[in-house]
Amino acid sequence: MKRALGPALKTLALRISAALAIPVLAIPALLFAGTMRAADAPVVVTSIKPIHSLVAAIMQGVREPELIVDGAASPHTYSMKPSNARTLQEAKVVFWVGPNLEAFLEKPLETLGSNASVVELDNAPGLAKLPFREGGAFEPHDDGDQESAPEHADAAEDDHGHDHAAEPGHDSGHAHHDDHEEHEHGHGAFDTHLWLDPMNAKAMATVITTTLVAADPANALTYQANAKALDDKLTALDKEIAATVAPVKDKPFVVFHDAYQYFENRYGIRVAGSITVSPETIPGAERVSEIHRKVGELGATCVFAEPQFEPRLVKVVIEGTSAKSGVLDPEAATLKAGPDLYFTLMRGIADSMKACLSSA
Repeated sequence: MKRALGPALKTLALRISAALAIPVLAIPALLFAGTMRAADAPVVVTSIKPIHSLVAAIMQGVREPELIVDGAASPHTYSMKPSNARTLQEAKVVFWVGPNLEAFLEKPLETLGSNASVVELDNAPGLAKLPFREGGAFEPHDDGDQESAPEHADAAEDDHGHDHAAEPGHDSGHAHHDDHEEHEHGHGAFDTHLWLDPMNAKAMATVITTTLVAADPANALTYQANAKALDDKLTALDKEIAATVAPVKDKPFVVFHDAYQYFENRYGIRVAGSITVSPETIPGAERVSEIHRKVGELGATCVFAEPQFEPRLVKVVIEGTSAKSGVLDPEAATLKAGPDLYFTLMRGIADSMKACLSSA
C-alpha cells in the first residue's frame, strides 16, 4: 500500500530528488530510514558529558545516547533522579568512568542497570593512569596519615611527546592500586579525570566502539567509520592544544580542585597547587588563609575557579596578590551535550589558561 505525501513532505521530496537524482517515490523510504534505524538501535546511557560526547560522536547517524549528569551538575555531588532510574532500566549499554568518580551510580547500576552491558571506562586498555595527588603543593601533611604530594616533575615523568597508549605500565586499568586503595574523600588510588588527555579519549573511544559493534552489529560499519573520524580529530586536537599552551606552560597557577593532572602531564603545564583536594570538601578559613599566603610566595600568576563551585573562595585567595582569576570547566558544566562537546571542552581549558596566564 502506497502512502500519499503531505504538501510539506512532497516539497522536500521533490527538492531531494532534484538534488540527488533520486526518484520521488523512493524518497519516503529514505526519510523514514533514519527513524527506523534509531528505533532498532540499542538504548545507550552515559554518565557524564565528556563521555557522552565521545559516545555521541561514534553513534552519529544511528541514535543519540542518553546522559545522566546533565546541565551544570557535577558527578562529585550528583544525586539520582527518577528519570535517571527509568533511563537505566531501559538501557542495553551503559558507559561510565567508574565508581571512583561516579560513586552515586554504583548501586543503581547493580539494580536498575542489571540487564545492561555496563562498561567501566577506567579499565580501558591503553589508558595513562596517574596516581591521585593529595592536594598538590598546598595540602597539609602534618597528621601523619597522608603521604607527601609529589612534585609536578615526579607526577609527570614523560614529556608532551610521550605516547601514553603505548606505555607498558598502563595495560588493564588496574595500575596504581597499592596499599592506599581508597581515600577517605572517596577517590581511588588514581586520578579519575582521565578524559583530559586526548590520548586517553582515544583509548576510551576504542572500547566504546568495540562495545557498540558487539551490541548492535547492524550498524557496525557506521560505528567504525565514525570512530576513525573521531580518532583523526583527536590527533589534530592534541597538536592544536599543544601549540595553544606552549607560550605559557611555564607560568605557575592554582586551580580550584586537583582535576587537571592529565592535562598538565600531556602538555607540560605548571600547576602550583589546588584550593581543595576534592570539590565535595570546601576548605575552612585557616586553609584558605594558608593558600592565600602561598599564592604570593610561589608567584602563582592565575587562580582558576570552576563554574559549579564557590567562586568567592578564589576572590579571597587572590586578594592582595598580583594573581589574576580565570575559570576552567573540566566537566563541561557550561557546555551543551553533544558530539562536539569534548573538543569545545578541551579547547576551552587551553584558551582560558592562555588568556589568563598571558595577561599576568
